[in-house]
Amino acid sequence: MIDATSGAAESASGDPAGAPVRGSIALDPSACTSCMLCARECPDWCIHIDSHAVTEPAVGPGARPRTVHVLDRFAIDFGLCLYCGICIEVCPFDALAWVPVPTVPARGERAGLVHEIDRLSATWPTAVPPSGLPPSGE
Repeated sequence: MIDATSGAAESASGDPAGAPVRGSIALDPSACTSCMLCARECPDWCIHIDSHAVTEPAVGPGARPRTVHVLDRFAIDFGLCLYCGICIEVCPFDALAWVPVPTVPARGERAGLVHEIDRLSATWPTAVPPSGLPPSGE
């Protein structure tokens, strides 16, 4: 669609052409429990998760020790990703979110398309819900 006053192209949602509507995916590692729901539901298996089990001591009288999984590796291969958002929708802990920052380079090496925890979590503070949706928890 072309804006009649400025002549600039716009997307169907009214955003200027080239502006990311969803951008990319960010990770909050502290919220991830390594439940693997995102990896299992991903239609093209672009999410890779490694974790290890740790036994936490019992808290309180009569309690038993519990086993939790600690996240070791979380990677998304953006060369395979369809940007469908299924991983974000199925995460029960809101550890994944859309960010308006395009984190995938337009050109470059194939290895640069695999983003690990450090890169995925670097954009977390700028995470916002897609337009038209209220922030989670409201």
